[in-house]
Amino acid sequence: VQLQASGGGLVQVGGSLRLSCAASGLTFRNIAVAWFRQAPGKDREFVVSITSSGRTDYADSVEARFTVSADNAKKRAYLQMDSLAPEDTAVYYCAARSQTFTSRPPPSQAARYDYWGQGTQVTVSS
Repeated sequence: VQLQASGGGLVQVGGSLRLSCAASGLTFRNIAVAWFRQAPGKDREFVVSITSSGRTDYADSVEARFTVSADNAKKRAYLQMDSLAPEDTAVYYCAARSQTFTSRPPPSQAARYDYWGQGTQVTVSS
């Protein structure tokens, strides 16, 4: 199983970026895909998750600004990030795990995800 995150970059405050997570070696059925981020000197934190049935769960800090989506046929998940702020600067990782009951919220703990992408840097300049 491989996850490939892409789409990061440098953006000004208030700008937007769209991250993509491409999966190979697993089917987009009964799974959950999540985005985490890690800023320098800080722990990895949960950003958002989406299950293969379309349930989404957001961290409070991003709910009004970020939108997660997925294309099960293409085995891709996306993270649209709008109104970016300096505190959004971090390396963003996508992760995946099996999720039998996709109508239930996936875990928000990083340790409970089995597969990880390599991370993509997002830098928001003021």
